[in-house]
Amino acid sequence: MPRGELRIYLGAAPGVGKTYAMLEEAHRRAERGTDVVIGFVETHGRPHTAAMIGELEQMPRRTVHYRGAEFAEMDLDAVLARRPEVAVVDELAHTNVPGSRHEKRWQDIRELLDAGVTVLSTVNVQHLESVNDVVAQITGTTQRETVPDEVVRAAGQVELVDMTPEALRRRMAHGNIYRPDKIDAALGNYFRVGNLTALRELALLWLADKVDDQLDAYRAQQGISDTWEARERVVVALTGGPEGATLIRRAARIADRSKGADLLAVHVARSDGLAGADPAQLARQHVLVESLGGSYHHVLGTDIPAALLDFARGVNATQLVLGASRRGRFAQLFSRGVGVTTAALSGPIDVHLVTHPEAGRGRLATGMPAALSRRRRLFGFALAGLGMPLLTLLLRVLPDLSLTNDILLFLAGVVGVALVGGLWPALVAALGGSLLLNWFFTPPFRTLTIAQGDNLLALGVFVGVALAVSWVVDVAARRTREAARASADAQTLATVAGGVLRGERPLPALLDRLRETFGLRAVSVLELSEEAEGRPDRARDEGAWRVVASVGDRPAGSPSAGETAVPVDERLTVVLSGRRLEAADRRIVEAFAAQAAVALRQERLAEEAATARPLAEADRMRTALLAAVSHDLRTPLASAKAAVSSLRSPDVEFDADDRTELLATAEESLDRLARLVANLLDMSRLQAGVLGVTTTAIGLEDAVPRALDDLGAPAADVATDLPADLPAARADPGLLERVLVNIVANALRQSPPGQPPMITASAHGGQVELRVIDTGPGIPADQWEHVFLPFQRLGDRDNTTGVGLGLALSRGLAEAMGGTITPETTPGGGLTMVLRLPAASPGGARE
Repeated sequence: MPRGELRIYLGAAPGVGKTYAMLEEAHRRAERGTDVVIGFVETHGRPHTAAMIGELEQMPRRTVHYRGAEFAEMDLDAVLARRPEVAVVDELAHTNVPGSRHEKRWQDIRELLDAGVTVLSTVNVQHLESVNDVVAQITGTTQRETVPDEVVRAAGQVELVDMTPEALRRRMAHGNIYRPDKIDAALGNYFRVGNLTALRELALLWLADKVDDQLDAYRAQQGISDTWEARERVVVALTGGPEGATLIRRAARIADRSKGADLLAVHVARSDGLAGADPAQLARQHVLVESLGGSYHHVLGTDIPAALLDFARGVNATQLVLGASRRGRFAQLFSRGVGVTTAALSGPIDVHLVTHPEAGRGRLATGMPAALSRRRRLFGFALAGLGMPLLTLLLRVLPDLSLTNDILLFLAGVVGVALVGGLWPALVAALGGSLLLNWFFTPPFRTLTIAQGDNLLALGVFVGVALAVSWVVDVAARRTREAARASADAQTLATVAGGVLRGERPLPALLDRLRETFGLRAVSVLELSEEAEGRPDRARDEGAWRVVASVGDRPAGSPSAGETAVPVDERLTVVLSGRRLEAADRRIVEAFAAQAAVALRQERLAEEAATARPLAEADRMRTALLAAVSHDLRTPLASAKAAVSSLRSPDVEFDADDRTELLATAEESLDRLARLVANLLDMSRLQAGVLGVTTTAIGLEDAVPRALDDLGAPAADVATDLPADLPAARADPGLLERVLVNIVANALRQSPPGQPPMITASAHGGQVELRVIDTGPGIPADQWEHVFLPFQRLGDRDNTTGVGLGLALSRGLAEAMGGTITPETTPGGGLTMVLRLPAASPGGARE
């Protein structure tokens, strides 16, 4: 059965019209005869959205009972049983009520897609996992419902539903998004022009990245190598020389001129060796590139200009930055150099040749090229064809020399040809030289006959020595080439190791480097199933293998599906797709494969460690608990016991006032003890994840007085300012009271005499905010998070104020109810604790 297609409508903020656009598409498909049903659409009370549903078939919703409340969710089983061609499922990032089959709605959608149902859905950019922290920094609101980016990137189509910030605010002011009582707060907070502009840019940039991925995939499928200047990409070529930092900064400035341009640095390690490449310089330049927001790449290539241009075209680069040649003027007479050659062959790619202090100074290590290129061999043949006749002519005009001297001079010429062109040109020179010696210098002259036997021996020795020297030169060249290749391989592996050490995820980083280095389409790591292990007949089946990691396009699912398979051990195999590798490349691929196996084991060990971490954290918590409560439990117990023992003592007669005071002391001590035990139990439940939370609508005008009453006389002077039209919050009444008691108690301890704390409240953006304001000494902003750590008292030196659980527990309880607690600086000095809870009637806080 073919898999269904996912189409997502992406928006920058609630209210831009994603659901409306999705329903318009549903109507268009229904009018064309497609079987369309609505699995779940959330209208948020917006009349235009509700009217857009029209006559589309709606599946009944499933009612879920959770902690005494009823919730409506999509009935996944009913939609699967109905099996429409297209299902409309709103809010991709929605979190299902506990007890549902899947935790997230995108997982429900994935099951529909697997069943062959095409799905239309919606999501806001703030719900994407990769930008969640950026959105929180911009808006001050953390989105707790997120969806992995790969889910959205895997969609067949992603359509941006865009609207300018001014138009969206007008929609808000007209009451098309939120209820009238929410409009002012929304416009002054989340829906500020700056927030909306930033969110819009995030949505556009994220979608541009996805479109860029689609463009790369299309170019790869169609075999298009020409550069399409759809987006600026600046590639800077590094040689490992001291000019690299100058080139990187110049390329970064070029990239900065174009908004959203990419910066890529590439070093080409020649497979036949590269003089002047300093590994230490390359390492420093690697770090510099990444610090400027770019990426570093390392490729192999015999022809540096061709390798540079192949890489630039492969990444669809628009500009290429190279340094002016470091070679001296004399060297440039014989070769144009990499920069000039690259510029001549670049085609539509703009090439920048950047001057630098090292230009023209020459290389520190010139060295003869290690390999005998085709050009050198041709030059050797030319030298053999012209040099031997010229040497003959020279010897004819010189004074008479003996045959021995003539042979030595011809032998020197053959050695020269061997050094220039290698074995085959030297062989031609040796044979040609022997014929010329025989014809012109061996009696009888101008015949190929040899009259004397010693002359025949001399010519034979000449040919033998010439061939031997040629062979030695050729072998030396081959050994040098192999050594250079090994050096290039070592540089590649060092680059990979450096990338892993700098924090990249080891396994994906290794596979991606392997794919990039050898120009592959995809690389995958396959693991043999336990059932097929030890059974060669089963190991050949595609179903016996499982892909544990992969990069690239269409990775192989079995060893036979790729061009090259490199076994790592009995169960793991690395499969390369895209092209067959040369035998010489297999050695470095095997090194990659071995490192990939190590990285896979490390990831699995890390997962096991993550599983064990909660147990270790619980053990640490118990240790801290025992150390913290040793005094705090004894103090109220001792006070209560002393008061009760005094009352029961027959030796002392107490009057009514004394008895009342002793009873009050015992009651106060027992209340402190009860609060301490309750805090400890709740903290333990929070750490274990088993705290029971039952949320309901509760008014703060009821919760705040109960919390103040619980604190007794110290809270009598606390001022409150709760608006009469404040909406109810959704919270657990008991837990909310505990949170308020702890926050207000902390404010009372920090407030100076005669300046009691103040409690205010407001509502906006689907949330109710309660602020507990004190004018005490306050806390530096860089230590705000420390006050929420359990078992510590920031700045306290005594053990009479509790075990330091109040704020830590309050934050945990607030988050368990779907809220947050954040500190702020009180204007004029002091600390303000802001408790945010979801409103009981959000009125369209989400779309």
